[in-house]
Amino acid sequence: MNARHWIAGEWTGRPTLDSIDPATGEAIGQYADGGAHEADAAIAAARHVFDRTTWAQDARLRQDVLLAWAAALDHERESLATLLTRENGKTIAQSRGEIAGAISEVRYYAGLARHIAGHVLEPEPGTISTMLREAAGVVAIIVPWNAPAVLLVRSLAPALAAGCTAIVKPAAQTSLVTAAMMRCFELTALPKGAVNLVNERGYAASERLADSHGVDVLSFTGSTATGKKIMVAAADSIKKLSLELGGKSCCVVFGDADIDAIAPRLARAATIISGQQCTAARRVLVHASRAADMREKLASALASLKVGPGIDPATDIGALIDAATRDSVEHTIERACATADRLLLRGAPSGHAFLSPTLVEHADPKAFFCQDEIFGPFVTLEVFENEQEAILKANDTVFGLSASVWTNDGPRAFRMARALRNGTVWINDHNKLFAEAETGGYRQSGLGRLHGYDALADFTELKHICMPAGVADGIAPLR
Repeated sequence: MNARHWIAGEWTGRPTLDSIDPATGEAIGQYADGGAHEADAAIAAARHVFDRTTWAQDARLRQDVLLAWAAALDHERESLATLLTRENGKTIAQSRGEIAGAISEVRYYAGLARHIAGHVLEPEPGTISTMLREAAGVVAIIVPWNAPAVLLVRSLAPALAAGCTAIVKPAAQTSLVTAAMMRCFELTALPKGAVNLVNERGYAASERLADSHGVDVLSFTGSTATGKKIMVAAADSIKKLSLELGGKSCCVVFGDADIDAIAPRLARAATIISGQQCTAARRVLVHASRAADMREKLASALASLKVGPGIDPATDIGALIDAATRDSVEHTIERACATADRLLLRGAPSGHAFLSPTLVEHADPKAFFCQDEIFGPFVTLEVFENEQEAILKANDTVFGLSASVWTNDGPRAFRMARALRNGTVWINDHNKLFAEAETGGYRQSGLGRLHGYDALADFTELKHICMPAGVADGIAPLR
């Protein structure tokens, strides 16, 4: 299992760096280490296809390519899921769900490829204004390691459907699974160079993609801090940016909620991908009348989750992405436990990169561990007295990616969803994601939207073509 660069339809570079199974610490394959040179070659290849071929105008070809890619991925779905678990550490059930979701999303955008509609107006007699959505150009996609299959697809599929060409830069930790997905393109009619892959351990290739004037759009999923650096690097070229950044998802639980039923669901929502998902439940706000129940039930639900190798079907929480990350997260959690008002459950590190869940209670939402995105199995519990206090506490954050409201009162659920400053608000659910439904955040959670029809806007430009056609003979103007 090796990952080379894929540039202009050719596999290049010598794999020399180990990809590590975070559950065992063992190498499962190697990937090639690229940089600015490989990024430049990939940009040139993508530019050639976009500028010198009819790829951007051939919607039927693009649809055929996406459908064939989905079929090839589907044929390899179990091997891809197994590789994803071995390289990322998440549970095999989550990997299977992710690969299935990625395939579904490719098919969704294949369906949209032939219907990227504009509109026509006649703003004054005889003047025809045509509004067209055109492909924005060459897209650079920087993919994170936490959900590398679906987070690749949710940018690449709409980009290709719109008529763009692309350079994919995967996270080093999950280079193998990304390369395996790229290899499935070889069973399609994709033009050589329409999609390219550059691997790297460092940041030189990513920096070149961000500052290059040959890249028209950059789509990045990752931390807010890195997103800000990308914005600075992209400023000189003023390229379009599609950024999904950090989150601190809040779950607001009212007094009429069934705590016995909800607590296990919140525990799983908090520990999805070992807590390494931007929409994971990180803050639980519970009405004071149910605080005691939530303390007991949520701590018990978190403690009951089985931590172990993701390849074991009985595992609930797999390894974090690597040992260094686990140690960093554990150090941050130790600081939080030292200052929190109440420690309800203390997790512990084990094995190569495992970490069991921690739950703390705290009154002040401005504490660092209530504000910062701690990318691991760590949950805070906060108490509120009324709707107004719940809204103030939930919105007291720089993020605005997602939240959830738990109540049997329908009008309350809706007015709370409207009041929360988040791009997605679930009612009596959490982490429910669809190819058809847009996701993205307010404030420092990012720019643009991915998934759904509106994702096409991140990869298209709106062009106005104005033609003075005149009016037919015998038609008299009114003024």
